Amino acid sequence: MSTGRRIVVGITGGIAAYKAVNVVRAFVLLGDDVHVVATEAALRFVGKPTLEAISRNTVHTDLYEGVAEVRHVAIGQSADLIVIAPATAHSIAKIALGLADDLLGNTILASTAPLVIAPAMHTEMWNNPATVANVQTLRERGVTIVGPGTGRLTGSDSGPGRMEEPDTIVAAALAALEARTSSRSTGSAVDLPAQDLAGRRVLISAGGTREPLDPVRFLGNRSSGRQGIALAQAAQSRGATVTLVAAHLEVVVPEGIRVLTVSSTLDLQRTMQEAAASADLIVMAAAVADYRPAEVRADKIKKDTTGERLSLDLVRNPDVLAGLVAERRPGQVIVGFAAETEPDDALRRELGRSKIQRKGADLLVLNRVGWTEGFATEGNAIEVLNGAGDIVMEASGTKLSVAHRILDSILQARGV
Repeated sequence: MSTGRRIVVGITGGIAAYKAVNVVRAFVLLGDDVHVVATEAALRFVGKPTLEAISRNTVHTDLYEGVAEVRHVAIGQSADLIVIAPATAHSIAKIALGLADDLLGNTILASTAPLVIAPAMHTEMWNNPATVANVQTLRERGVTIVGPGTGRLTGSDSGPGRMEEPDTIVAAALAALEARTSSRSTGSAVDLPAQDLAGRRVLISAGGTREPLDPVRFLGNRSSGRQGIALAQAAQSRGATVTLVAAHLEVVVPEGIRVLTVSSTLDLQRTMQEAAASADLIVMAAAVADYRPAEVRADKIKKDTTGERLSLDLVRNPDVLAGLVAERRPGQVIVGFAAETEPDDALRRELGRSKIQRKGADLLVLNRVGWTEGFATEGNAIEVLNGAGDIVMEASGTKLSVAHRILDSILQARGV
């Protein structure tokens, strides 16, 4: 379904340009009409065919193409939102100075749409006084700056300067667009995200637990932790004090979130029980192993001693969610997750209803998972069930946008 929004994604010449493909893809999946304006340097890092296949539109690069249709200003004039990802130090300097020596610069100058920039560069470049001044100039003009994050850069470098993940960029861009739309309709200034969780303590689990077989191998699952991290980030942006219990995450956790690292289900159970004592809201988003080996070998299991077949004796792990519900304090809200492979919507919902009745949680987030959906993806599609098994909310989109919808449903249903 089309949103009717026209999104321009500008891509400049940095190694993080490969991530821009997923930014484009996320907008397309939301139903947006996405047009990519790439610099010549950007196309050295990611090819035009890839960008055109993902965006489903022609990629524009040349300032002197489409002169008859005045393309150098038409793209910007028709845009509802412009997102620059990645934005190099060079491109940020040009935007701050208002230079228009290429199609991207002209597009930005010709547009009144919200402008969102996701910087990506080495730490020394980000901290350089020139870049600091340019970014401050753009912020004062109302440009939304997303990131950069802290983490591994190119080569052996690590530190601030890593481009934020596509989920984060898209969610920030949509928030900027929504704020602009709201301010125009009410005549008010653009507001910060609603601080409806201010003063609340939120505990979230994320990732997938691993059960060791020996010093080398483990039983695990495909959860990356993206949805749990998105929930933590969304709660933080709404004023909450967030603790994240992290089991083998594949993405970086934003700054300001307290992280408690765990490995196995028993580790997660102990940590969640300890942290739950002070939490107002608990969200169990981690994918927890139902079983663990009855015996963990001290040495590596050798195939030449086990023969053609290897049998494992597994014992059931404790039910972490049900345990938290059993020990909850008055007023505490607990939300569970259920990842199901059942393709039939009605049958999947029945599985969700059965689970929330067994667990006793206040709400249950139900989503379908499989080989190519749910786990380790940029987007998600979920339904939220209440204690009676009724669907109180449905949402799809980037995991950060879904996270905000989940928090909305929690606040509406329980008034955390």
